[in-house]
Amino acid sequence: MRYQNPIVRGMYPDPSVCRAGDRYYMVCSSMNYFPGVPLFESEDMVNWKPIGHCLTRESQLDLTGAEISSGIFAPTIRYHEGRFYMVTTNAVHHENFYVYTDDIYGEWSEPIFVKQEGIDPSLFFEDGRTYFISNGGDEQGSCIIMSEIDLETGELLTEPKALWRGTGGRFMEAPHLYKIGEYYYVLDAEGGTEYGHMVNYGRSKELWGPFEPFPGNPVLTNRNLGGYLLQGAGHGDLLEDRHGNWWFVHLAFRQEDMWGTWHHLGRETCLVPVEWKDGWFFMGNGTSSLSYDLPERAAEPQKRSYRKNFATLAEDREWCFLRRFDAERYAWEKDALTLSGASDSLFSKGSPTMAAVRQCEFRETISCRVENRCQEAGLTLFMDERHHYDLYLNDAGEAVLRLTVGSLSAETGRKKVGANAELRIEADEYRYAFYADGGLLGSMETKYLSTEVAGGFTGVVLGLYAVDEAGRRAAFRGLQIEHAEA
Repeated sequence: MRYQNPIVRGMYPDPSVCRAGDRYYMVCSSMNYFPGVPLFESEDMVNWKPIGHCLTRESQLDLTGAEISSGIFAPTIRYHEGRFYMVTTNAVHHENFYVYTDDIYGEWSEPIFVKQEGIDPSLFFEDGRTYFISNGGDEQGSCIIMSEIDLETGELLTEPKALWRGTGGRFMEAPHLYKIGEYYYVLDAEGGTEYGHMVNYGRSKELWGPFEPFPGNPVLTNRNLGGYLLQGAGHGDLLEDRHGNWWFVHLAFRQEDMWGTWHHLGRETCLVPVEWKDGWFFMGNGTSSLSYDLPERAAEPQKRSYRKNFATLAEDREWCFLRRFDAERYAWEKDALTLSGASDSLFSKGSPTMAAVRQCEFRETISCRVENRCQEAGLTLFMDERHHYDLYLNDAGEAVLRLTVGSLSAETGRKKVGANAELRIEADEYRYAFYADGGLLGSMETKYLSTEVAGGFTGVVLGLYAVDEAGRRAAFRGLQIEHAEA
């Protein structure tokens, strides 16, 4: 049996994993979306079920004024003495903090802040002590830094000092420290979270090093795989499963085809088997592939779901909201969602009324019947405020297609339909096509919503939205999101 990468598809970057008993838990970055830090559970490291989020209250997560690729960066999850800890950075306020819970299905604590610079923090526990690791720098340049902290208060007990200077690649990030056998292993990602991304590590018998670099660094990179769909392999976390198999979860992205160097689904979560030899670990053949054989001791077939609706999206807790969530604007029923419009539009840096899910496959169809009383209400393919394609009903009873790419925004299709119409978007690797009551309003290339055009670190979300300064409502019924087989 084989499994396919990505194992978690769509904009779920910067994965980190831990094991608690016979189950595994994973967190990912959420950037400028609320709630923060998606949380997954697995029994086999291949099939992951969303079980909630770590940051569900505004007291934990203030995204006021967040740029589209700011917000929550690179969380790490660890399980220590019966308690789960999640540590991350709120890049809006340049603050590192952690939260904890004794019930993985329940609420997490209020933030405990740590006054250490850098991003991508991680925790390491040993002999009753807690160490806080992040990227940083000193007079010699960028490096990974570490200090001892008080786990109850987050107070620094020692001054941060350099732990590892990497291998010379730019943008050192994603630091993790492990104790495996007689060695400490320090891991990082370098090269930037793009086509030059790579994973490097070193080992030492002493906590503070010096660390001997792995002779085969980078231990994982797809930077030389021209003409390969999966690119940008890097930032990740190492784990041993209950069968003794070792794994590395990491981010990567799928470009639109072999030679089409655009990606719009965002950075996704992939999985690579790990092997050991002479105290060094190896990740496959040094590259991340689109599929792998499952180990015999963990032979669980990969389960893939290709249909989403209001019921399954609620059950899997997949909805996300831009910057903040105002519950009074959203009313869910079994097969419907009513939105109360707000003055913030998709062009603003506020919090428009928009319930969104991540686009997770190139080939998707999204359809929904919209009953509109707002200035505009409909479907959006949203990358950021300056890059989005909108199919909506206006208050004149027209279906409108609006395309926004950077400084250019134009209404390119219009059709009289009344206040109630079925809207549908069909997507493949290269184009989106937009329909209202079965009639084609127009189409547009996917690449203009890609990271290569828009910049940033996010991916396209499929949004149901409403704009109305008077707070009037729009109803969305019978939502269907179908994915073609990858």
